[in-house]
Amino acid sequence: MLHKNTILTLKFNLLYVDYSQTFIYRNGAEMSKKKSKHNHKNYKIATLCVHGSGGYDPATGSVGKPIYQTSTFAFENAKAGADIFLGEREGYVYTRISNPTQAAFESEMAFLEKGEAALAFSSGMAAISGVIFALCKSGDNFVSSDTLYGGSHELFAETLPRWQIQAREVNAVNPENISKAIDKKTRLIYIETPANPTMSVIDIEACADIARKNKIPLVVDNTFSTPYFQQPLTLGASVVLHSATKYIGGHGDTIAGVVVSSKEFIDNLRMGILRDLGGVISPLNAWLLVRGLKTLAVRMEKHQENAFQVAKYLQFHPKIAKVMYPGLTTHPQYLIARKQMRGFGGMISFEVKGGRKAGEKLMDSVKLITLAVSLGDVDSLIEHPASMTHSTYAKHELEAVGITENLVRLSVGIEDPADLIDDLSQALNKIK
Repeated sequence: MLHKNTILTLKFNLLYVDYSQTFIYRNGAEMSKKKSKHNHKNYKIATLCVHGSGGYDPATGSVGKPIYQTSTFAFENAKAGADIFLGEREGYVYTRISNPTQAAFESEMAFLEKGEAALAFSSGMAAISGVIFALCKSGDNFVSSDTLYGGSHELFAETLPRWQIQAREVNAVNPENISKAIDKKTRLIYIETPANPTMSVIDIEACADIARKNKIPLVVDNTFSTPYFQQPLTLGASVVLHSATKYIGGHGDTIAGVVVSSKEFIDNLRMGILRDLGGVISPLNAWLLVRGLKTLAVRMEKHQENAFQVAKYLQFHPKIAKVMYPGLTTHPQYLIARKQMRGFGGMISFEVKGGRKAGEKLMDSVKLITLAVSLGDVDSLIEHPASMTHSTYAKHELEAVGITENLVRLSVGIEDPADLIDDLSQALNKIK
């Protein structure tokens, strides 16, 4: 039974797979039994994003991953079908459970996050809710950081209580707050770092120590950083998840989520949650994500390069009250960010002097930057968290976590940074 929490939590030590020997579409057929020519131990993360774990399609020799646009898979014979259903033989049954294109994406995400296995979902929220339902039953609780994507907060505060699952949101920048909130019915710790939209940074290793002492898993939302800049599993986390809609896809043309963890947890998640609730990713979207990973490194480097220049510009602008970017030495958790991140990403939040009306004037005046929610696109996107992405927070909750009325969130794209700064400059000049 999936909700046997003792089984799930006691077996969270990740077993890292040597993907250099063979490329396997997990929960399916082997794609290539030839040993990879790549020695992954000697390659940097940018190279691994391009080449992945190696392997190719054995049927055609295709280097690019094919799109298996099918709902159903034929069995070799009746016994083979029965064995696949029993889990005694690798193979595919129905795309709601698994699909070779989906499996290709899952294999690459597990590889890049240094986990054993991965599972793709139809959205980031499907991935988050899937993990919570896998670990909690009615009467349980979990401890979460209090600054979260608005959809996550709504799930935790409004939806989960219908099943008598309680989320205890605390300021997780201070790990002691997490420890104080744990009791005998706490089933996991959930954090988002850097946090959306305040960019606060949480010490993953400190949280992992608390989780280990209490024999519960640490779940980390790694959407903002991606495995290119941060790998929570190597820092002690048990589960890492992403809204793959964002930087993993990178082009604003797909919706998806993904979870990476131990094989046992992922198998339980697939057969106990995905199969029954049906939040399955489409083969086309999975293929778009596989393609997105090829350029993840160059995109993330450019996002970061641009964000740093924009953050420095805003930091000294007379109409900006405060800039929140982990790459600035003025960021309160700058040293923690340096310790656990390879880079600081492409997300910036800042407060405009003059209150909400000044912020709205700025957002209405940009010409190159797009006024839209979401993030991680090659295009730069700007939005007002308090009234848009985080409108699910009550007013007092917004104030408590530092999401002010004049806070603006900017997802810095890969345009020329001079053009982005010029656009912000002309928009700021219109604020009286």
